[in-house]
Amino acid sequence: MRIVTMNAFWPGYANIAGWAEEHGHEIVLVVTPPAGAGDRYDAAAKPFLLELPRTADVLVTGKLRTVAAAAIAALEPDLVISAAFPRLIPAEILKIPVYGAVNLHPSPLPAGRGPNPVRLVYEGATTVGATLHRTEAEFDTGAILSQRERPLPADLAGPAIFQAWREMLREVLVEGAARAFAGEQGSPQDPALASEAPMFTPEEQVLRLTDPGAVLVRKSAALNVLEAKTRVIVAGIKQPIRLVELVSAGERTPQPGEVVGYHTDGWTVRSGDGVVRLYRS
Repeated sequence: MRIVTMNAFWPGYANIAGWAEEHGHEIVLVVTPPAGAGDRYDAAAKPFLLELPRTADVLVTGKLRTVAAAAIAALEPDLVISAAFPRLIPAEILKIPVYGAVNLHPSPLPAGRGPNPVRLVYEGATTVGATLHRTEAEFDTGAILSQRERPLPADLAGPAIFQAWREMLREVLVEGAARAFAGEQGSPQDPALASEAPMFTPEEQVLRLTDPGAVLVRKSAALNVLEAKTRVIVAGIKQPIRLVELVSAGERTPQPGEVVGYHTDGWTVRSGDGVVRLYRS
């Protein structure tokens, strides 16, 4: 099959490229926005364009209805696949491919629509998920072709969540693309179950040590999936934290935030119900 992929973040493209190679499909074009449009995925990463293979045919444009649509139509693709693409894909593109357009999203839709699906974990979800769905006029609303949902990793940290996503996104792409090629339209999402996942605010990135230790671990893992965004105020100073580990819980804590141990790479402090270990980034 002839595939057009739309991306702004390397792992999203890499997943599609690996699937295409394994199944004998050809990526005929990569469409990506101008530099800076994908910063929300990882501002510290080098520009997505520089990570692509030298042999890739790439279109860099923000003009999806005109420039991108015309280029895609000329290539007569069988399927358009987007992953980590920060813009709505217009009808002018959606109507082109033989088997339609699909999108990879790292949440169990309709929960977690939007640019920050790990917010579900931050707010208390006990699972992570991934979905391949039909692309429609609005973000993350199309019929579901394939979905996975699994418990949070036992050793809960940002990289562990990211690895779980990678595995599930690959699985739903293999299964869901086969269904798209078979002409299946997918199962409509239930709007009553939908939730939105906006980006974290600066205030949400600062953890409160009055919270229980398990909450601190979960929130820190959610914040640190792509880069260390967790901040904790230790001894009056806001510190960047790459990992929070639970030391003890279930006990009365008279002074949350009190430092009970200093380490070369961080601190041991009291939480709302015990003790946690903070690792400085």
